[in-house]
Amino acid sequence: MARSRVAVVGGGIIGLAVARELMRFRDVEVTVFEKESSVGAHQTGHNSGVVHAGLYYEPGSLKATLCRRGVGLLEKFVAEKGVAFEKCGKIVVAHSDDEARRLDSIHQRATANGVPGVRIIGADEIREIEPHARGSRALYSPETAIVDYPAMTRALADDITDDGGVIRLGTAVTGVTERPRSVIVRTGSDTDEFDRVIACAGLQSDRLAEKSGESAYPKIVPFFGDYFLLSPEKSRLVNGLIYPVPDPKYPFLGVHVSKTISGEVTLGPNAFLSLGRESYDRGTPSFKDTVDAIGFPGFWRFAARNIPAAVRETKTALSTKVFVEQARQYVPDISIEDVRRGPRGIRAQAMNRDGSLEDDFVIAGSARIVHVRNAPSPGATSSLAIAEHIVQEAYRR
Repeated sequence: MARSRVAVVGGGIIGLAVARELMRFRDVEVTVFEKESSVGAHQTGHNSGVVHAGLYYEPGSLKATLCRRGVGLLEKFVAEKGVAFEKCGKIVVAHSDDEARRLDSIHQRATANGVPGVRIIGADEIREIEPHARGSRALYSPETAIVDYPAMTRALADDITDDGGVIRLGTAVTGVTERPRSVIVRTGSDTDEFDRVIACAGLQSDRLAEKSGESAYPKIVPFFGDYFLLSPEKSRLVNGLIYPVPDPKYPFLGVHVSKTISGEVTLGPNAFLSLGRESYDRGTPSFKDTVDAIGFPGFWRFAARNIPAAVRETKTALSTKVFVEQARQYVPDISIEDVRRGPRGIRAQAMNRDGSLEDDFVIAGSARIVHVRNAPSPGATSSLAIAEHIVQEAYRR
């Protein structure tokens, strides 16, 4: 019996999780195309490392379902592979009566989603869990964890190649074209023919989808998120994750304080329009990406509806003092002298023509091509569960 040939475009954590899931079918030959010289070079390697428990998501949504399934799969996988993982816990801290009411709503969602051990705590218990944090009330999630996502991604890659799969690094896919019985994958140097293609192209997902005949929407608008790092001395003030209560007036969460698997503590991220989809070093804007974003009418519709958010994020982008002051609301002992500039991440924010944000996973395509158009947070947490879902969807088609 002839083996089915399947290509996966994208060597981030979701693309590799999909490839590994495909390898479970012994009649499938898998090739992963990754344009960078290593796996996990983009969003996977530039995030906070948080394993989300599923506090915020609408019960019954794909996000909620895949998050809870993904956490269990992730824990099992990293334990088997010896990847660094820690259940450090998380508190979502309220200061006002309005925030406390929103906290109750989050608690109801978390309980409905089956998040283990989640509960509302008062100021005294906040200080027991995080002695240097301040707030009137908090939601405590003891099962929220941190992990080494780059190491997890390398472990996924090892599984794929150990099972006979191929990962072609340094090979950018320039287009995919569906034929009646196959799909042609074009790269900068050659073409190849596959039975199916699953594209997990992250920051370039909309462009690749459009080249294969799909809609231009939702469009990827990149938002950078800067982090600051606490000094080693002040890092000892933080035991886990300290988050603000999400405010419905703002599309992004705002600055929070997070322990990482390496033992460092980050402040951030903020969220501001990036002048390049892959401009992690802050000094290399892309003219093409900038024009693409600011020339998109949907972006200006989004901005017009979110002026308070734009003002807040502009202040944090321009002023380290303002950035640190946001974190000081939750950990007052932090000062501007205690921080140094850390890494930058870039969020592949899927945005519709009317300026609305896609908040859940978006999977599109045809009988032979599947495009993952949006895989927002908790994408990394949910990666192994997302892979199950995507592969089922691909073969259902």
